[in-house]
Amino acid sequence: MKIFLKNSQFNFVKTGSLFCMTLIIFFTISCDKKESLQNVRPNIILLLADDLGYNELGSYGQKIIKTPNLDRLASDGMIFTDFYAGNAACAPSRAVLLTGKNPSKVSIRGNAGYYGDDIWEGAFLDKDEFTLGKMFKDVGYQTAFIGKWHLDRPDDVETWAYGHGFDLAAQEQWTARFGGREFPPNRLWINGDKEYVNYDFKQYDCKDHLRTNIALDFLAEKTQKKPFFLFMSYRAPHSFEGPIRDTLHYIKEDWPDIEKAHAAKITLLDKQVGRLIEKLKNSGDIDNTLILFTSDNGPHFDQGGHDLEFFDSNGVLKGGKRDLYEGGIRVPLIAYWRGKIKPGSQSNHIASFQDIMPTFSDLIGYKELLKTDGISFLPTLLSKKQKFHDFLNWEFQLSGWFQEIPNGGFRQSARMGKWKAVRYNLDSDIEVYNIENDKGETEDLAKMYPDVVKRAEIVFKHARSDVKGFPYGGVKQNYKSMNKIAK
Repeated sequence: MKIFLKNSQFNFVKTGSLFCMTLIIFFTISCDKKESLQNVRPNIILLLADDLGYNELGSYGQKIIKTPNLDRLASDGMIFTDFYAGNAACAPSRAVLLTGKNPSKVSIRGNAGYYGDDIWEGAFLDKDEFTLGKMFKDVGYQTAFIGKWHLDRPDDVETWAYGHGFDLAAQEQWTARFGGREFPPNRLWINGDKEYVNYDFKQYDCKDHLRTNIALDFLAEKTQKKPFFLFMSYRAPHSFEGPIRDTLHYIKEDWPDIEKAHAAKITLLDKQVGRLIEKLKNSGDIDNTLILFTSDNGPHFDQGGHDLEFFDSNGVLKGGKRDLYEGGIRVPLIAYWRGKIKPGSQSNHIASFQDIMPTFSDLIGYKELLKTDGISFLPTLLSKKQKFHDFLNWEFQLSGWFQEIPNGGFRQSARMGKWKAVRYNLDSDIEVYNIENDKGETEDLAKMYPDVVKRAEIVFKHARSDVKGFPYGGVKQNYKSMNKIAK
């Protein structure tokens, strides 16, 4: 009996121990699984249009041009009403986006800088500059950049996208404006200058069609073991983006050909975004992917003949590309993240390109100290309490190699809460607008609010840094020399 009891006790203890052990393992696994699900880093896709106006999407008020996929993305996510590009033209805006630096502190302030003796050259990101691609790669993300880079020295491949942290870099390149190596048009260069894919007008509706094909291949071939960062840098509706094959969307319209093409480029861009989203849905990646869609600056109107008023491209906003009025820098931002961002939501949080890097940093758990001037807007995306900028400011220099600018093309602006300040060259008076009540910047209130003018003066003078090629106040340009260089 004692033996039986001993054995019974032993069996009980043994059985109980196994049961307890099973419970411990079960709860450990469950907790680990729950914790892992909570800490899964999201995939991130950044979609960048080129010269898209604030009012050129249906979700932002467009009545004529069709953008069903982006409008659906907006209705399923969040739109920002007061979001700003990094600058008023391609290169300086993209430099802010890639580095998270203030437009008045980043190394690029225009599409070309002045280097003395009437020498104007395209500015480029230093190969050692810390960028979004490097940040994502540092924490183990698969990274891809596809499309327009516009931040390199064509003769120096190390300054191309592939040298800035992207596993896959399929970028365009074109003939160097100021001499140097020439590149055949209609090519996407793959990870440097040795391999490329040709754009075939007969095969694709537009160049963004080819760019999206490469993105779809990346999504199909990526590993499921690591999250990914995909930066799609589209060219539509830039005036130089062409040719496009499919203008049937608007072929019957009694419009100028330039406007048919402009509308078609936007609708075709929307179509490519739709293809990406469909791929994400089919693969299941859509469940844990944050998508941001925006534009590098406001709409062009002095190239190609596009009329800003034809489609009401900017709504009430004043100006367009190369302007530091709202029309040049206020751009759409659509954010979608299933189960995280409230569908159909809208935010008037004031943010800009410099805020994208810290936002992504928060999302992916990047622990190193960022040298950024931005503030993460992740709390806004998640409907939580948000920190605000005291001000946002821009500094832009127009090179003059393509057009004559009497004042040398130096421009500054600042958004300070409800106030907007603008100055076009150092000899001009500072203009002040109540941007909450006057989005069109129609009434200059500088004389009524001298305190705002003084604050703007301080921001313009001190919230900046000096960089080579972009002297404070700009350069009075020798246009004969410029014309000679341009030719």
